Amino acid sequence: MTLTTAHDLQEHIASFIENRKETYITTSHAIHDNPEIGNEEFFASGLLTSLLEEAGFTIDRQIPDHETAFLARKKSSRPGPVIGYLAEYDALPGLGHACGHNIIGTASTAAAIALGEVIEETGGEVVVLGTPAEEGGPNGSAKGTFVRHGYLRDIDVCMMVHPLGTTSGSAPTLAVDPVDFEFFGAAAHAASNPEDGINALDAVLQLFNGINALRQHVSEDVRMHGVILDGGEAPNIVPEYARARFYLRAKTREDCDRLTARVKKVAEGAAATTGSSYTMTKIQNGVDNFNVTPAFEEIFKEKIKGLGEDYRPLKKGLGSTDAGNISQVVPTIHPYIKIGEEDLVPHTKEFREAARSGDGDAALLKGAKALALTGVELLCSANLLQKVKNEYLGREA
Repeated sequence: MTLTTAHDLQEHIASFIENRKETYITTSHAIHDNPEIGNEEFFASGLLTSLLEEAGFTIDRQIPDHETAFLARKKSSRPGPVIGYLAEYDALPGLGHACGHNIIGTASTAAAIALGEVIEETGGEVVVLGTPAEEGGPNGSAKGTFVRHGYLRDIDVCMMVHPLGTTSGSAPTLAVDPVDFEFFGAAAHAASNPEDGINALDAVLQLFNGINALRQHVSEDVRMHGVILDGGEAPNIVPEYARARFYLRAKTREDCDRLTARVKKVAEGAAATTGSSYTMTKIQNGVDNFNVTPAFEEIFKEKIKGLGEDYRPLKKGLGSTDAGNISQVVPTIHPYIKIGEEDLVPHTKEFREAARSGDGDAALLKGAKALALTGVELLCSANLLQKVKNEYLGREA
C-alpha cells in the first residue's frame, strides 16, 4: 500500500473504520452486556487484545498489579513519533457500563488498529494502554501504575474520547485520594460495663465532625465526601472496630497532598479523643488533576467537527479521572462525544442505556475516526507535534 499524501492517509483511515463498523459495534455491545468491575475485566480485556493481535499488535499482559491490564504495540520499520491511546473498559458496581467505558475501550482500540494500517507509510509506532479500574476501588486507577512503572517514557502523546451528552474538549479535573480510615477500640457490654469499652464508632463520628469543621477552612475547589463502611455489630455491644472511606479532592496533586495530610490530623484527633487507635490507608493509586494542552485539543476539535459533530464548550469540569496521571507526564487529550441528550448524567441508568444505543454506536465510530485522524496528523507533521510538546512544556512554539 502506497498513500502519498496526508489526505490519502486520512481517507484510508476513515474508510478502514467505516468498513469494520459492525465489528466495533458488536465489540462495544458485548462489553456492555458483560459488565466487569475494576481489575476483573477479563472478558473485555480479552476481547480488545484479540482484535489488536489480529491486527498485528504485540501484547504485553505482564503489567504489575493489574491482571487485566495490557500494553499493545505496532511499530513501523521507519523511525517516528509514538502515539498512545488509552483504553478503559471497567463497569460500575451495580450499574454496569453507566460511564460508557464499552465505548471508550473500543474507540481507542479501533483508532489504534486504523492508525496501525498506515504506520509503515508514516513511520513511528502506535501503542494502546489497556488501563483497568478507572472507576477506582481497591487497587484501582491503573493509569497511575503505568506512569509509576515507566510505561509512558517513550510515548509522545496520549488520547482517548469519553461519551457524554455534549461533544466538547477536555476539561480540568480534580486530584483525588481515596482513603480508608480504620479505628480500633475495645468491646464491652453497652449497658452492664460500658466503662470498659473503647468505642471505635465514636472515633469515626468524630472524624466526620472534624472533617465537617474543616470545610470552613479550605478553598472552594476542595471536595471531601465519605461513608461509614463498618460501624459495629449490635447496639448493645460497644463497637471495637469501625471503618470509613473518604474521597479527598483538590485542584492539584500538591493541594490534594496537603488536604490529605490535614485530614490525617483530624483522624489523629478522633483517635486521641476516644482512646482508640487508627490506621489510614490509600486504597488505590492517587488520581492526579488533568493537564489540558490547548494546541492538542485543537487538532481533535478540527477532526471531530469535520465528521459533523457540534463541538461545544463544557459547562464545568467532571470530577476526577486517572487520565490526569497520564497528562502529568505526556501531552494528553480526554475530549467528550455526544451519545444522548445534553442533560445526560454519567453513572445513571439513563447513561448506561445511552452507551448501547444507536447514538452511542454512532459516537463510537466518530470518536474512533477522530482519534485516528488526530494520530495521523501528528505522525505526518513534525512541526505540529513539536508545537503540542512545546505548549505542554510551557514554551512558545
